[in-house]
Amino acid sequence: MSATTNPALLPMLILIAAPRGWGAMRVAQERYVSVMSWVEHVRAGRLIGNLLTERTAAQEVRIHSVGPFLLSRYERMAESAEAEQERLASSKAVTEWVAAALSGVAMAVTYGIMFWLIMGGHMSLAVAGTAVIAVRSGSASLGALVMNVNQLHEESLYVRDHSRFLDEATRRTIPSGGDPVPARVRQVTLDQVTYRYPDRADPALDEVSLTLPMGSVTAVVGENGSGKSTLMKLLSGLLLPQVGTVRWGDAEVASLDRSQLFDRVALLTQDFQRWPVTAAMNIRIGRPAHEAGPEDLRPSVDYASAGPVVAKLPDGLQSLLARVFRGASELSGGEWQKIGLARTHWRSSTAAAEGVLIVDEPTSALDPQAEIAAFDRIRRLASPDLAVVLVTHRMSGVRHADRIYVLHQGRLAEQGSHQELMAARGRYAAMFDAQAAQYAPAPTVPHPAPPTVVDPA
Repeated sequence: MSATTNPALLPMLILIAAPRGWGAMRVAQERYVSVMSWVEHVRAGRLIGNLLTERTAAQEVRIHSVGPFLLSRYERMAESAEAEQERLASSKAVTEWVAAALSGVAMAVTYGIMFWLIMGGHMSLAVAGTAVIAVRSGSASLGALVMNVNQLHEESLYVRDHSRFLDEATRRTIPSGGDPVPARVRQVTLDQVTYRYPDRADPALDEVSLTLPMGSVTAVVGENGSGKSTLMKLLSGLLLPQVGTVRWGDAEVASLDRSQLFDRVALLTQDFQRWPVTAAMNIRIGRPAHEAGPEDLRPSVDYASAGPVVAKLPDGLQSLLARVFRGASELSGGEWQKIGLARTHWRSSTAAAEGVLIVDEPTSALDPQAEIAAFDRIRRLASPDLAVVLVTHRMSGVRHADRIYVLHQGRLAEQGSHQELMAARGRYAAMFDAQAAQYAPAPTVPHPAPPTVVDPA
């Protein structure tokens, strides 16, 4: 209406709304930048809060007096977060004050123009009154429009980040579909495989070749960081080699349906998941789609020598293993590893075709007698339909493997049977002897020499 009364009022109406739009846009941009900059700070604060309250850290929190240390860090982080919120509030107040001042100046100029038009006879008093009402209602409507557009702009910033995240997730996701995994697989082969992680200069694996025949027990040993875990991920199809090939039979893993491939792999690791469900479901979850009752799970429980563990639970296999719930039970580390071994047996025993069992440090929490028994049971899992891959630092557990591969800095340093590698007197023999020496009886107790005092002069 104001534009029809006099065209000169239209740009002034836009000038009144423009400072509000600028102020709202600036506040939204600062808030977005702050959120993106402080998201790791917020995550770290939540992590410290969890460490202060979770059971796994409770012993060190109390005995090592970690609680006050973490709490002081949490308080400092809270203070810095509060300071950031105060900065944002102050910046918002200043921006909105400047925007309101500029908008007020534009409004004053608009009324000045209207006064000049009235005094010059270009606008009647009645029309001027109508124009005043039109300017006020128009500026209010434009202000509401600006706020809505600004809200959409702020949300679009997060939507853009979300779209980038989805694109990156799509690029990294394991593809679906592919060729079926052959029903009969006589061996799994790695041929000159190389893999380098994006954040590392040296390859985790460098031109590694090995063969896993079905029915065999293969051991992979090496120091920490030698590439054992990466090798297991390539064997199971979690990673694809950047150079070289991984083949199940004659089929390359890169061309196979990965879900079918995963169905042929069983995994038992040192840090396997302890699910907050019943003991029965903790075993069944090795192959959750396969229905089973207590009697169906009994062979797996007996195989893992987990019978005494289940017997002491208040409700047997139906006992809930999650202390976060009322009436639930908790297991020790060794007892959990027996449940994990039963889970692995359940998954392997219900497999419909040939596959691979990957066992990574399975006995770290077991006593020596239970460790020896566990290694024996794991080796006995090998069958014409199953190849067992044993990854461990316990050299006594790999001496009976059919073939042993020794990794060093991502490369295959040695391979052979225990007798062959010991006769070669290479890296494997040195590792085996170093561990054996810890148990060899010493003829005399060595006495350390007195310390040498160096003259400070």
